[in-house]
Amino acid sequence: MRIIQRRIELKALEGQGWKMLYGRRKTGKTFLVQNFLDYDEFFFVGRDGVVYDRTNGGTMTSAEFINLFPRFLKSGRVVVDEFHRLPSRFLDVLHAYSGRGELILVTSTLWLSRRVLLSKESPLLGIVTPVRVGLIDEREILVELSRELGGRELVEASAYLREPLLIQPYRPSLREFLTDYLFSAGLMIRELIGETFTEEVKELTAVYEVIMKGIADGKRTSTELSSLLYSRGLIEKDNPGVLQRYLLILTDMGILRKLPVTGKRRRKFSYQHSSPLLDLHFYLEEKYAYTELETPREFIARAVNEKVPKAVEGFVESLLSKVYGLRPVRIEKPKLELDIALQGFNRLELVGEVKWKKRVKREEVRRLEDRLGKFKCRRVLIVPSEDVLEKKPEDIEVLTPEELLELARESLKNMERK
Repeated sequence: MRIIQRRIELKALEGQGWKMLYGRRKTGKTFLVQNFLDYDEFFFVGRDGVVYDRTNGGTMTSAEFINLFPRFLKSGRVVVDEFHRLPSRFLDVLHAYSGRGELILVTSTLWLSRRVLLSKESPLLGIVTPVRVGLIDEREILVELSRELGGRELVEASAYLREPLLIQPYRPSLREFLTDYLFSAGLMIRELIGETFTEEVKELTAVYEVIMKGIADGKRTSTELSSLLYSRGLIEKDNPGVLQRYLLILTDMGILRKLPVTGKRRRKFSYQHSSPLLDLHFYLEEKYAYTELETPREFIARAVNEKVPKAVEGFVESLLSKVYGLRPVRIEKPKLELDIALQGFNRLELVGEVKWKKRVKREEVRRLEDRLGKFKCRRVLIVPSEDVLEKKPEDIEVLTPEELLELARESLKNMERK
């Protein structure tokens, strides 16, 4: 088994008090608690409301569990997994017994996370410390997979295996694996966010799905997404302001990344999928409705080959932003749009391009030198190997998978020292 230690999330769970782990389904919340945290009682709430005692065995009704809950709190650290399935009065019980004992709540629903995190009327506001469990950190997955992979395959696999669901079934090569996986298990991928939306009305679920399809198809701003939703009859007016609550929720849940656009006088943002797997899935849904219509394997393979380099761009940008403590942004001017742009307090600190191909021609390197030369900051070029370059660029640092791995290792060591 491949076991990826979630040291960053575990650090956030240190200390006493009440914690709530939240995030999209299949991001490893339950696995993290069961395998890396100490607890005295572990309860899992089934879809039918039956409560399973994972520590001592047996079951009980929701009413029985709620009545016994104050007693459980006295026994030590208590875990309640999928607690949102309990009757709503459980939230009032939590409020009544707040501050007593140690408690870890786990949920994957959108509505409850929003209620707890965003609502001033939330009975849990200020009582629990929210800890979002998203995809595996880029540094951790890169270092762990380096035990068995290297070079191009290491980076490509790391970009997608941040998705915990893929860790165990993965076998090289990544592109063939993704093609086979999507061809046979496309319907299952819908379950990654299925329960996130189960408490929402169908109209809202449709809005969320079209937003995610649109982003996967390259519509990254609220203006573009508003026009798309209006054209499909899902909103009454073509008004980007209407979408803000949906986009806020999707970013808070870790489903989308929100990147500021630099150079704009008014605030503008670009959105992208946090998960390259979901990006690929929704792209195929938008183009081919591949989970509903029979789609040739060749169509999926073509989409995989098109999307993998883009996934590598996002992976490296996020990796470098964490290594150097900088914020990813987007460049406003189309002619200067870059794969990587990282900003410090008030100016760009690092810009870069990713050339994830078998050969980078001399003319392409020259254009790259001219393009990056317009920025007075650190400039980098990321390639799968220096051998792909017909010409080494001047005044541009070349980073290969080996250099990225060393940066990830050093960053984790620095984090552990703090």
